[in-house]
Amino acid sequence: MFPLLYSLYLSFFAVDILSGTFKFIGIANYVNLFSDGDFLTALKNTTIFVVGTIPFTTILALIAALAVNARLPGASFFKPALVMPSITSMVVMALIFTHLYSPNGYVGALLNLCGIPVPENGLLLSEKTALTSIMVMDILIAFGYYMLLYLAALQNIPRNLYEAAELDGAGAWEKFRYVTLPHLKPITLFILVINTIRSFQIFVEIFVMTKGGPLNSTLTAVYFVYDVGFVKFDMGYASAAAYILFIIIALFSALQMKYFGGREART
Repeated sequence: MFPLLYSLYLSFFAVDILSGTFKFIGIANYVNLFSDGDFLTALKNTTIFVVGTIPFTTILALIAALAVNARLPGASFFKPALVMPSITSMVVMALIFTHLYSPNGYVGALLNLCGIPVPENGLLLSEKTALTSIMVMDILIAFGYYMLLYLAALQNIPRNLYEAAELDGAGAWEKFRYVTLPHLKPITLFILVINTIRSFQIFVEIFVMTKGGPLNSTLTAVYFVYDVGFVKFDMGYASAAAYILFIIIALFSALQMKYFGGREART
C-alpha cells in the first residue's frame, strides 16, 4: 500500500528527484496533463490498442477453445503450440517480432508476395503501421492463454444439457447459443476485465520495439509514465498520469462488470 499511497501524495507536488525538492502545487499536475499533447496522444493510442485487440483476442480464444474441445485432428498439437507464446517472456517475443517486422523480415516478404505495399524502413518505423503491427502481435501472443480459460469452462459444462437439447431437436447452432454461451458468460466477463487491465498497461512491447515512436504513434499511457518519471525524473507529473490511468481502468472494468454481470443476473 505504501507505493500506492505515496504515488498519490507525489501527484500533488512538483518533484525534482535530482535535487530532492518538493513543491506543493495542488491539482496542477492533473490540470496540465489534460492540455499535454503527448499525454492525450498516449491515451488515444492506448484506447485504440484496447478497443482494437480485445474483441479479436476474445473471439480467437473462443474459436480455438471450441476446436480443441471438439478434439479435431491436430488438437493435441495445437493446444500447446497456441499456449506457448503467451507463457514465453514478452521481451523475447517482442525481439522475435521486431525481426519479423524488419525491412527484410518474413512478414514484409509475405505482404509483398500478396501485393500489399510495405514501408521502406519496415512496419515498425512507419507511423501508419507501427501501432497496428504491435496490436497484431499482441493478439497472436495473448489469445492462447485465454483459450485455456475458455477450454476449462467448456469442459465443466454438464454433458446432459447437450443430450437434453438434442432430444428437443436442437442443432449445433442452437446448442451453442442456448447451452454453451450462457455457461461461458462468467469466464467471458473475467477474460474481458483482466484483458482490459492488461491492455491498458501495455509497456514491454513498446519499450523493446519502438520506444513510443515513430512520431509518438506508439506512445502509450504506461510508457508515458515511465518516460516522464524515470527518464525526465518528474515523479509528481508521472504519478498524476498513473492515477488518471488507474481511474480509467477502474471505470472500464466497472462498466464491463455492470453490463455483463447484469445480463448474467437477468438471465
